[in-house]
Amino acid sequence: MSAAASPVAWAFEPLDVPAFVACEFRVKWAAGDWERGEAMALRRAVFCEEQGVFEGDDLDAIDPQAQTLVALSQMGGMPDQVVGTVRIHQAEPGLWWGSRLAVHAAFRHHGRIGATLIQLAVASAHARGCRVFLAHVQQQNVPLFERLHWQALKEETLHGRPHMLMQADLSHYPPCLDVYTGYVSRSGAGRRPA
Repeated sequence: MSAAASPVAWAFEPLDVPAFVACEFRVKWAAGDWERGEAMALRRAVFCEEQGVFEGDDLDAIDPQAQTLVALSQMGGMPDQVVGTVRIHQAEPGLWWGSRLAVHAAFRHHGRIGATLIQLAVASAHARGCRVFLAHVQQQNVPLFERLHWQALKEETLHGRPHMLMQADLSHYPPCLDVYTGYVSRSGAGRRPA
């Protein structure tokens, strides 16, 4: 090969390609061990590492009787990652509680994940005979719950932080029986039944 026919050096500018961001999420009752395991890891990340509410672990006596709900990011219609969670339990016949609502920091800007978790939490309890649904809500989250038709009952301090005891208006939460299918939430859009 002669010097005149030397190979051409190609120079490419690096592409500024944004990382893939899921735009669809399935919110449902946790069915598999991997879903429950990732939900527990997310709770630790939010309540222990990020917020410092608990040291090391946030498990308590409610967990063995609680039902875990998860928000799953979807890739190609298949579950990819647990990006949100909440737990519910029946304290006595007709009285249900929700607690440990957590959304992964990287997915909070999607807007509807927490709201859809709350929707399924109350709607699935409503389908199982709930007459009163309560939650202790961190003060910064009270406006979200008020927009979702919850009433503030009284201020309380839990774990050294201000909370509001709140009650859901069940008339805004039609019963949901198909809890393992749950709801689909799209990024930036409202929730729709699956």
